[in-house]
Amino acid sequence: MKRFLLFALTVGLLTACKGPQTLTTAPQPETEYRELDTMVISAPKPENLKTPEEFELPPYNPSARRTVDLLHTRLDLRFDWEKEQVLGKATLTLRPYFYPIDRVTLDAKNFEFHAIRFADRSEPLRYDYDGQQVTIFLDRTYTRNEELSLFIDYTASPSETGGSTAITSDKGLFFINPRGEEPGKPRQIWTQGETEHNSRWFPTIDKPNERCTQELLLTVADTLETLSNGLLVASTRNGDGTRTDHWKLDQPHAPYLFMIAVGDYAVVRDTWNGIPVEYYVEHEYEPYARRIFPHTPEMLQFFSDKLDYPYPWPKYSQIVVRDYVSG
Repeated sequence: MKRFLLFALTVGLLTACKGPQTLTTAPQPETEYRELDTMVISAPKPENLKTPEEFELPPYNPSARRTVDLLHTRLDLRFDWEKEQVLGKATLTLRPYFYPIDRVTLDAKNFEFHAIRFADRSEPLRYDYDGQQVTIFLDRTYTRNEELSLFIDYTASPSETGGSTAITSDKGLFFINPRGEEPGKPRQIWTQGETEHNSRWFPTIDKPNERCTQELLLTVADTLETLSNGLLVASTRNGDGTRTDHWKLDQPHAPYLFMIAVGDYAVVRDTWNGIPVEYYVEHEYEPYARRIFPHTPEMLQFFSDKLDYPYPWPKYSQIVVRDYVSG
């Protein structure tokens, strides 16, 4: 009997547990929103801001596409002062920049070509010329592991087609009083190649992102001085009243930095840290050259210290020219 009562009680409890149940949810607090920026703009909108502003991106000027890597330029130059012409022989050492090539395009503005061939061969190469660029067709396809040297015999007639605010003429090479028609004015030749104007007096890849080393041989009257990049490695009197100066720079630089100057100059020489410092002036100013350029050695020291980088070039020369087109 006791077992029966215990069983009934257990069944009753289980039945009660299975009855309907009511679930309740705890109340949620309301989200509070606050305006933290209390600044109010009450001034009227300016007239110049009521019309939507128009904006255009400036033109994109990419670097020149490189197909050829110009390694070295050797120029052998004479000058026809009467006709204001450069009589040149150029030897260009180059190789493909990356992809194989079967032709080379050079900047050469207003040239007359007498011969274009490989430097070590006599057979002429075929070329096309439009007055601005010459495209030379090679004998085969060359890869970037191969170097080749082109020889170009030419006459250049530098001429002006424009200029800019900073550089008023794009002539590249200038003959000053070439026929001696202006009394009291010296005869001079000088160049200004920035940024793509040196191709008016020698064939090159006239782009600021090109780099090469250079040699210049300048044949002039023995009474005249010459100046170019690098060091004067030889000066030879030719026995006919002329002299050939051989200038050489072994550090690669952009073609627009090639320069020459020719004229009747006094050269005043100085040094700084073993580096030649030179002042080219007309003869009447020779006694005052160091006073005209008094701070040049100091400047070289200042920028070497300021940049924590020694002046990298083999010399520093300054020259005064007539009728310059910049600065």
